[in-house]
Amino acid sequence: MGTPVNIIVGSHVWVEDPDEAWIDGQVSNINGQEVEIQTRNDKTVVAKISQIYPKDMEVSPGGVDDMTKLSYLHAPGVLQNLSTRYQLNEIYTYSGSILIAVNPFQRLPHMYDDHMMERYKGAPFGQLSPHVFAIADVAFREMIYEGKSNSILVSGESGAGKTETTKMLMRYLAYLGGRKGTEGRTVEQQVLESNPVLEAFGNAKTVRNNNSSRFGKFVELQFDKHGKISGAAIRTYLLERSRVCQISDTERNYHCFYLLCAAPPEEIEKYKLGSPKTFRYLNQSNCYELVGVSDAHDYLTTRRAMDIVGVSQQEQDAIFRVVAAILHLGNIEFAKGIEIDSSILKDDKSKFHLQTTAELLMCDAVALEDALLKRVMITPEEVIKRTLDPVGATFSRDGLAKTMYSRLFDWLVDKINVSIGQDPNSKSLIGVLDIYGFESFKTNSFEQFCINFTNEKLQQHFNQHVFKMEQEEYIEEEIDWSYIEFVDNQDVLDLIEKKPGGIIALLDEACMFPKSTHETFSQKLYQTFKLHKRFIKPKLSLTDFTIAHYAGEVVYQSDQFLDKNKDYVVPEHQDLLCSSKCSFVAGLFPPLPQETTKSSSKTSKFSSIGSRFKLQLQQLMETLNSTEPHYIRCVSQIISLNRLSLRMSTSCNNYAVVVF
Repeated sequence: MGTPVNIIVGSHVWVEDPDEAWIDGQVSNINGQEVEIQTRNDKTVVAKISQIYPKDMEVSPGGVDDMTKLSYLHAPGVLQNLSTRYQLNEIYTYSGSILIAVNPFQRLPHMYDDHMMERYKGAPFGQLSPHVFAIADVAFREMIYEGKSNSILVSGESGAGKTETTKMLMRYLAYLGGRKGTEGRTVEQQVLESNPVLEAFGNAKTVRNNNSSRFGKFVELQFDKHGKISGAAIRTYLLERSRVCQISDTERNYHCFYLLCAAPPEEIEKYKLGSPKTFRYLNQSNCYELVGVSDAHDYLTTRRAMDIVGVSQQEQDAIFRVVAAILHLGNIEFAKGIEIDSSILKDDKSKFHLQTTAELLMCDAVALEDALLKRVMITPEEVIKRTLDPVGATFSRDGLAKTMYSRLFDWLVDKINVSIGQDPNSKSLIGVLDIYGFESFKTNSFEQFCINFTNEKLQQHFNQHVFKMEQEEYIEEEIDWSYIEFVDNQDVLDLIEKKPGGIIALLDEACMFPKSTHETFSQKLYQTFKLHKRFIKPKLSLTDFTIAHYAGEVVYQSDQFLDKNKDYVVPEHQDLLCSSKCSFVAGLFPPLPQETTKSSSKTSKFSSIGSRFKLQLQQLMETLNSTEPHYIRCVSQIISLNRLSLRMSTSCNNYAVVVF
């Protein structure tokens, strides 16, 4: 709906345009509920009066630094203001207490140097130009002077600059809470150097972003009574495991694989590596290098960062042994064996890579081959040995690669947390959340489902903080106000997470039945949610399903949901790596508890990734709800601003809330 103001002939307005999203013009005629507009490109447009928005003719040519200063707060007005400021290299704009950051896609070191940090230190909010440092400073002062724990939530689509914004926040908080003149590794140094380590193993090039975080991250900075950083903890969420084995064209696998292929010659020889083009897990895409990035340089930078966060040289060597082993593992191919439904190694090349993988993992090559090609099933009556066909063996190989990589990543996070240490006496913390933005692609799988579930949770938190709590406060204090309409997404959350009967619960149920397929899972969804207003069955598919999220409808392809929800280790893989002569590798696969071993025998025990993620989200929301939140919304580029669909609202406290 357009803003309810008096539109008359001669009024300057905004109207939707197929090319520019919005275009300004002047009302030339009004006929009932229809308005004729002469646009600035000399076109005549007819629109309903409810579909046009008044243009603010008094706004400064350079825009405003806080969008609550706009006379009219609506989508075209906000977009115009952001665009105007961006053209003047003003990438930050306030919307009440919320910071909107437009990615400049260039380095602006003068905006983040020590001089700039000193300027914002202690400056009252709004006194200086909008800046990420101002948000961090407010959070720090509230923690110090009011004794409140604070959180800063950084959100936005992929490529919007969330990771860089998070790094700037961490630098500034380390500046405020650091110990000047301290020798050796300090907590703040370790926290900052954890970034390049986690980026190397958790970031990758995607279609939209050369350094996309493929995991969510919440960093808790703990402070002592003097306001100095005394400890920290890093929580990570939902690493994209499938990327290890499968990448789309123009994308890359995780950075660490390319860094290792660009390592010094002695490292290359030690790990028997070559060009990324020679490895199946890397050559599914034609993209091997990033413009302006030296993988060789970043390899050395990552090794130095590992030193600082407390990863020993011996551990670093073992880490990259595993990374190299995964590359060689991916090059093992299979052919049909003599027996029905059996496999053999395809050729001498595959035998070489199997031998190399075994050497790097310090395990027996024959045992590795058996773990890839065979399965043992124990029943009360007998022990059954069965072989896998080439498709099954390939699935086994990729499953092993994904498991090794995810456990390696988890080990790194745990190691960083142990090295930094937590302060049990800390009373206050500042948490910084850098997590995936809402995703809707041509193909949307289980990862997008979990990511969008996360965004529904965060949107509800946003609604509760900005809308519900303020409105309840106004009612309590009997202050005159107008009700603000906003989308309450509790029904979407119930659809996804309700137990029993939600999508995750039904997915877990399907995963526990051996005969379940994605077809039977989809049919169960259609039957269960046929009357749910947020669930839609597409007309042209028998297995896809659509969810009407707060940010728009997303069509999900269910074909890999069951597989991607199963987090289990094949017992043969567990036994193989648990017995590795490399203590690091064996440590990634500790022996299972005796009772688990007895009960599961040689079967793969199912563990739900979706349910575990749901629990992690619940714990995250409990932490966020115990803090005073601050919001930073990142936008990828000003070109995309003209194509964004925004829902704008204004709260009673003059918050301008932007939902991207």
